[in-house]
Amino acid sequence: MDKKLTKLLEPGFKTIFAMLIVFALVTAYFSVPVAIVEGVLVILVFVFYKNKSRRRSDRIRKYVDTLAFQIDNASKNTIIHFPLPMVILRLDTGEIVWENDGFEQMTGGYKRVFDTHITEVVPGFDTKWILEGKNCCPFDIQVGERKYNVYGNIVKGPNVEKSGLLSTLFWVDVTEFSALREKYRRSRPVVASIHIDNHEELFKGLSEAEKSTINAEIDRMLADWLQKSGGLLRKLERAKYLAVFETEALLRMTAAKFPIIEQMHEIKNSEGLSATLSIGIGKGEETDLGELYRYAGLSIDMALSRGGDQVVIKSPTAFEFYGGQSKEIEKRSKVKSRVVANALAQLIRDSSQVFVMGHRVSDLDSIGSAAGVVALARKCGRRPYIICDRTATAAGELIDRLAALPEYDGIFITEQEAIMLADAQTLLVVVDTSRPDIVEAPELLETIPKITVIDHHRRAASYIETAAINMNEPYASSASELVTELIQYVLSPQELLKGEAEALLAGIVLDTKSFTVKTGVRTFEAAAYLKQIGADTVDVRKMFSGNLDGYIKRYQLISDARHMCPGISLVVARSTTPRAVAAQAADELINISDVAAAFVVFPEPGGATCISGRSYGKVNVQFVLEKIGGGGSMNMAGAQFSDKSPDEVVPMLQKAVEEYLSETKKKEE
Repeated sequence: MDKKLTKLLEPGFKTIFAMLIVFALVTAYFSVPVAIVEGVLVILVFVFYKNKSRRRSDRIRKYVDTLAFQIDNASKNTIIHFPLPMVILRLDTGEIVWENDGFEQMTGGYKRVFDTHITEVVPGFDTKWILEGKNCCPFDIQVGERKYNVYGNIVKGPNVEKSGLLSTLFWVDVTEFSALREKYRRSRPVVASIHIDNHEELFKGLSEAEKSTINAEIDRMLADWLQKSGGLLRKLERAKYLAVFETEALLRMTAAKFPIIEQMHEIKNSEGLSATLSIGIGKGEETDLGELYRYAGLSIDMALSRGGDQVVIKSPTAFEFYGGQSKEIEKRSKVKSRVVANALAQLIRDSSQVFVMGHRVSDLDSIGSAAGVVALARKCGRRPYIICDRTATAAGELIDRLAALPEYDGIFITEQEAIMLADAQTLLVVVDTSRPDIVEAPELLETIPKITVIDHHRRAASYIETAAINMNEPYASSASELVTELIQYVLSPQELLKGEAEALLAGIVLDTKSFTVKTGVRTFEAAAYLKQIGADTVDVRKMFSGNLDGYIKRYQLISDARHMCPGISLVVARSTTPRAVAAQAADELINISDVAAAFVVFPEPGGATCISGRSYGKVNVQFVLEKIGGGGSMNMAGAQFSDKSPDEVVPMLQKAVEEYLSETKKKEE
């Protein structure tokens, strides 16, 4: 019987007929009469084949009925006339072997010849789930206007290699249930926390009448927006609102990319400053209102820590981001810095020792801000340590300078040494990053419960959630600027070493490109404070000097630059390149008049492939690199891939840039 089934399931001759037709066409070039004769013969053979195929299909149906249903006549008749649509497939080819009347009616009401493929009847149908051992298709299958759940199993014959695997599929109509389920999903509530980002700056110096007018405009715009969505809006305090609406409205908002963000910019005060809005949304199908409110709180914190003027949606599994392409608003109030400084000092005093670490391949900002935290720990009477891999750093000269100071004897340790020294009362301070996947010592991060984060980058979807103190301020130029502000409330000028002041100033100079980008009033105030303490700008500048090989490599990279898109330059390094050299090459490229952003793709000595992105703000390089797993700030961002070559990374970067430019163009239109 197996031999008989194998013979019946032999493949068709479609390819052979195609070759015969091509042969006849070629013959026509030499002799038209001969070609006509060949064409007639091919047609006759094709008609004969189709007739034989239909007869074979009937024989197969009878054979499968006999083979599969060798039971009593009553049971056999019941299965043949099973009320649900049924079909038997060959899993190796996808060809339909047998179908019942229900399946024929479901797919058009006509019988198919033997070698019809299942995708010709049900476009896009995939049988991978059966081969994975599942008995039910994980998603609904649409056939015409109806939707079906598909159940199936594998029938293994005694000679699988010859006859192939067969699968029996049962189709259950769930159209009404699917519509009801979709209606339920779309009616689920979502909770939104809405903040006016720059409320203090917007109303500063205004008369009461103008304040009332602007408040009324904001309230009216938000009320109109929620009214269209059928939602509920309540004002909690002067700059905060709470909204509740359905998932159906959220889907429309996300499809339109939240135009309320741009519309809010139309509201301006007498000085021309536009209002900016941040929205944090919590959603989840099986989530109660209390949990949705908590998600909304996490979302608004994420939005504000990324610079505001954007929407963040938090579900049980992920964050989604919309907007946020505008420049961060500098906050002039130092109340938060004073509160954080006092809280951090108290946390240090309550700890047995202090570990400080930044991101992998530390730079001047990472080490400089760490030095500032060391000064805080010394003032509070606790032993500090800086965790750093001195074999993989871009701040080797600064580390050597600090290590030579008597106060820094034994300060620099490795991750393994830190794990040995750690105890239950240890405090870990993470500087210049908030992403757990790129810290210098990820194992230590999971071990120590008391954590503080000081960072100036826009927060990514992956961030350190367990921090007792989280000072994430994307408006700041650098982590060194933030730490400089903190130490002013705890240390006297005499308690900060000259070397530490120069380390902090070097971090500020690095991230501001010598005070040319992302500098605000507080940046210069921090630099002035460090200069007053005794930081030597000449010594700081020497930290940026490179060797001859570095200069040659940098300008070799620049000479290989090309435009990947108008205004965006790309350099692909084929040989291993130090990260500092790649970053310097990107910095040089954006000094060219027609270059708005530059990306350098390079392999590191350790084997990973990295991207260094730079811009002067017209192109948000953080948004570009976030699309492929990177991050940073608007002007300076990066990404790293441990398992990809530069040739694999470049297409990913190209696609991310094109998506960003497309989104920007739509926004402008």
